[in-house]
Amino acid sequence: QVQLVESGGGLVQAGGSLRLSCAASGRTFRTYDMGWFRQAPGKEREFVAAVSWNGATYYIDSVKGRFTISRDNAKNTVYLQMNSLKPEDTAVYYCAADSDLSGDYYSDSTYDYWGQGSQVTVSS
Repeated sequence: QVQLVESGGGLVQAGGSLRLSCAASGRTFRTYDMGWFRQAPGKEREFVAAVSWNGATYYIDSVKGRFTISRDNAKNTVYLQMNSLKPEDTAVYYCAADSDLSGDYYSDSTYDYWGQGSQVTVSS
């Protein structure tokens, strides 16, 4: 069983930055693909970014050039650095882990484990 704990959300003005962290339990973190998803009020959960076990990264178009996903295997932690934030980035952000390495990074059904979510609010 893997536990994921997010931190780093909050309220920020448009144009500002936040960094989300997701700490994972267990000794096999380095073998997981990791993803970030978000869900805005009244909307479906959507893929934001992923980093594979070997460091390849993937993003939705709307965050390319603004968000950066990274991982530190020594700390069992994945990060989402969010710059130039926009009001439309407001959502609850979830990190997720895929232990099966399916390679389908964009689908939430791929992921086996989920964090509790962290609220990000961007004011205009």
